[in-house]
Amino acid sequence: WRVCGMPPPTSGGLTTLQILALLESQDMGQIKPGSAEAVHLISEASRLAYADRGKFMADADFVPVPVKGLLDPGYIRTRAALIKPARSMGKAAAGDVPGRQGNLVTGDTIELPSTTHFSIVDDDGNVVSMTSSVENAFGSRVMVGFFILNNQLTDFSFAPVRNGDLVANRVQPGKRPRSSMSPMLVFRGREPGGEFLLAAGSPGGSRIIAFVTKTLVAMLDWRLSAQAAVALPHHVNRNGNVDLEAETPLANLVTDLQAYGHKVKVRSLNSGLHVIKRSGQGYEGGADPRREGVVLGD
Repeated sequence: WRVCGMPPPTSGGLTTLQILALLESQDMGQIKPGSAEAVHLISEASRLAYADRGKFMADADFVPVPVKGLLDPGYIRTRAALIKPARSMGKAAAGDVPGRQGNLVTGDTIELPSTTHFSIVDDDGNVVSMTSSVENAFGSRVMVGFFILNNQLTDFSFAPVRNGDLVANRVQPGKRPRSSMSPMLVFRGREPGGEFLLAAGSPGGSRIIAFVTKTLVAMLDWRLSAQAAVALPHHVNRNGNVDLEAETPLANLVTDLQAYGHKVKVRSLNSGLHVIKRSGQGYEGGADPRREGVVLGD
């Protein structure tokens, strides 16, 4: 497949692509969806990608983001070798990315979930996957000309320096804040010009990346329908605890993941996934049962 996402200043497309690339060497199609093995492998790939995200990703007009290096096949192979089938690596460090410049470091960025997403295919086959955010509920609490103004400033790291080194996502005049919005399009075949296969995206702050990645794996590797992929229980690892969705059956998942060495936290994970998938019978949609959303077609 050819998987396409947005470039910086959002970190969503690049981090999602990194996770998928890190999982390419795993036979994900043979692993049971939602199993401890599946959650472990996706979590470990997420640790590595989120570590790189924190250190290297910001507004490329201000920071030299090594996009090609982060997706370089040799670099991906080196990082993927850190994923062990039976044991968590714990907190991951950012990698030595080809083409990186300077000594930028990870900062502290707040991301508050007040985002929306929709996916649309029209009668002519044009496709839109669109994510929009005001950052927090009602943004800055100011309305101008019928528009709520956002408070995206919180997508920056408010600490510009750490241990004497500059933070990539520090506040600067005219700089665009780093987000996690991850509208994605997938096409058949690796080369440009392939047939459209699916569109996906979600709200959810910095967890958007995990929500979308899980859904893409569910549809591409596990061959689930759009609705089944969207409804599949969430698991999120942002290079720390494994967050498991509280409202879903967990069975022995917590203890199994702890046996891998993961620290596990059970919590509510309020996504808002909206997916359109093309099949031999036409188009099918998936709307997140966790919040408002609907699938419509003519």
